[in-house]
Amino acid sequence: MSIDPEPPEEGKGPKFTRGALQAIGGLIPFAGGLFSAAAGAWSEHEQERVNAFFKHWLKMLQDEMREKEQTILEIMARIDMHDEKVNERIESPEYQSLLKKTFREWAGAESESKRIFIRNILSNAAASNITSDDVIRLFIDWLKRYSEMHFQVIAAVYNAAGITRGGIWKKIGKEPVREDSPEAGLYRLLIRDLAMGGIIRQHRAKDADGNFLTKPSGRRSTSGVSGAKIMESAFDENDEYELSELGRQFVHYAMTDLPLKIEFHPDQRDDEGDVGVSETSPGA
Repeated sequence: MSIDPEPPEEGKGPKFTRGALQAIGGLIPFAGGLFSAAAGAWSEHEQERVNAFFKHWLKMLQDEMREKEQTILEIMARIDMHDEKVNERIESPEYQSLLKKTFREWAGAESESKRIFIRNILSNAAASNITSDDVIRLFIDWLKRYSEMHFQVIAAVYNAAGITRGGIWKKIGKEPVREDSPEAGLYRLLIRDLAMGGIIRQHRAKDADGNFLTKPSGRRSTSGVSGAKIMESAFDENDEYELSELGRQFVHYAMTDLPLKIEFHPDQRDDEGDVGVSETSPGA
């Protein structure tokens, strides 16, 4: 898809703008009223600002389409198209539904790392079936719901099972802060988000059948210099954390990159202008 970012000529400005806005209003139902009202609001004298707005907006759409195109190409480069089961999987209504959900809800990733998570989830969902599509849809929702810092915490817990909240804070590269600071409050909220979401949990002992054992009774109490009890620190060094089974599956799907099956060469094009492609060797 190609989007021309060039603004209209000055003399044709108001007519073009009104037509474009009215067309956009029809394509985007929730914005239709706003765009229709704006379509008749600008005069010839405001054309320069109108053009600048459209140039910026169209470039944003163009960047979004470029991101999606790059992601699709990278997914296809990681899928073994010689495997009949993989071909059946990517052509199935279930996988097509995952693709539609992802690209319908994705208005451009807020960071390169989130774009890579999207690529990895869709690549792994095509190549393996160790979890259900319902769980994969949940993973896609997490990418929209959680921030970069949430995923840094998930990675820290995965790489050091049994790590404490204080250990996580250090591992993600944060400096010491006061307990009453906004950073400490944000960190408490972030840990609570991941715990309530079923992604991380405090370490629990299990029996041979996988049943979780209750913790022994007894609560720690910390007293300050005046004898008053102090709340448990946001950066506690006692309680150990681990990923839940759901969290470990997320790491497998989102943070594991499949090896390339084919390589794209953007600078090499054939006579029809298509991007050059070559298969990688099995040992590459």
